[in-house]
Amino acid sequence: MEIRALRGATTVAHNDAEAILTATAALLSALARENGLSARDLVCLFFTVTPDLDAAFAAQAAERVGWGDVPRLGAVEQKVAGAPERCVRVMAIARGDGPRVPVYLGEASRLLGKAEPN
Repeated sequence: MEIRALRGATTVAHNDAEAILTATAALLSALARENGLSARDLVCLFFTVTPDLDAAFAAQAAERVGWGDVPRLGAVEQKVAGAPERCVRVMAIARGDGPRVPVYLGEASRLLGKAEPN
């Protein structure tokens, strides 16, 4: 079976737990919708946040969209001049040969088409 990697990012209005979890859940929902994902398709999820987001673990938002059993890992993104602030990124590894549509919400849409690390 084929494996696909799906990328997405969003920005968060404030560094507080509810804002981080709400924005991240919206990102995951959009990623699922655009790529036809269900929890059973997912192998794992990798999250990064910019250093200015420390009020919650973004990976906890997976529980809000029914992906609580999916293995998750979170990390802090390096600080890069000019990059969006309060940004959450996700890389979803999924089974299947469906679409590979990246989802970038909020100010993170500036990243679409830029040379981000693969």
